[in-house]
Amino acid sequence: MGKTIAIYGKLIGAQIRGQMQYRVSFFMEVLGMILISALEYASLALIFYRFQSLKGWDLGEIAFLYGLAEISFGMMDLLFSGFDPGDFGLRVRQGSFDQLLLRPLSVTLQVLGSAFALRRVGKIAVGIIIFNFALTQAGITWTAGKLLYLPIVIMGQVCFFGGLFVIGSTITFWTVESIEVINIFTYGGSFMISYPMHIYQGWLRRFFTYLIPVAFLNYYPALYYLDKPDPFHLPAFAPFLAPVAGFGMFLIALAFWRFGIKHYQSTGT
Repeated sequence: MGKTIAIYGKLIGAQIRGQMQYRVSFFMEVLGMILISALEYASLALIFYRFQSLKGWDLGEIAFLYGLAEISFGMMDLLFSGFDPGDFGLRVRQGSFDQLLLRPLSVTLQVLGSAFALRRVGKIAVGIIIFNFALTQAGITWTAGKLLYLPIVIMGQVCFFGGLFVIGSTITFWTVESIEVINIFTYGGSFMISYPMHIYQGWLRRFFTYLIPVAFLNYYPALYYLDKPDPFHLPAFAPFLAPVAGFGMFLIALAFWRFGIKHYQSTGT
């Protein structure tokens, strides 16, 4: 285990050194990421200054959802850049993935260490700022349980969307037409959990609660932190299913990835 972590650290270190060779470009990318994320939230804040609330949720409460989703998805995009389905699919089609299979290292470790989108720290930074704003506005009553559960909620979201990235990359072994479908669940799912689930239509809410359980990643933990009632009257343990949904999706993704590796056929290039 220690050797694996050391190798991963060296791979990531190489990625960081490579990106820092062009520091002006790097800082411009980070600044661009910050501006995009900040403007997206600013547009939402302007709407709230006009209408005050969204189905009973004020700006501070929405900021809790939004900030937590930005932090988590930014961390996932940083850590799982190597499994980005778009980039990974191109690697498969070009035949460069075959090179990884010939090396005496774990293929999963090599893919994880093959990219590290450091520019995503801009998205994470904006998420932290928004989340801190939420903490000043939402009036959360903190307990030891809430403090301990917060990093678990974040890791649940990271694992869930990271698992979707892994699934999307695995599908590219057989098809090149899957990227937009996966994006619906990754980027679309991240956007969806940035808002209260009860604003969506019933069929869409049920789909993303019982089939693709994103509702348990952010919305139900938010109900717990904000001491808000559950409008759907699910069991009392629903707010604590974030790690089950997140780590469960990640384990399913790893099993699918191993299946894909086992049945992968070289491109011959």
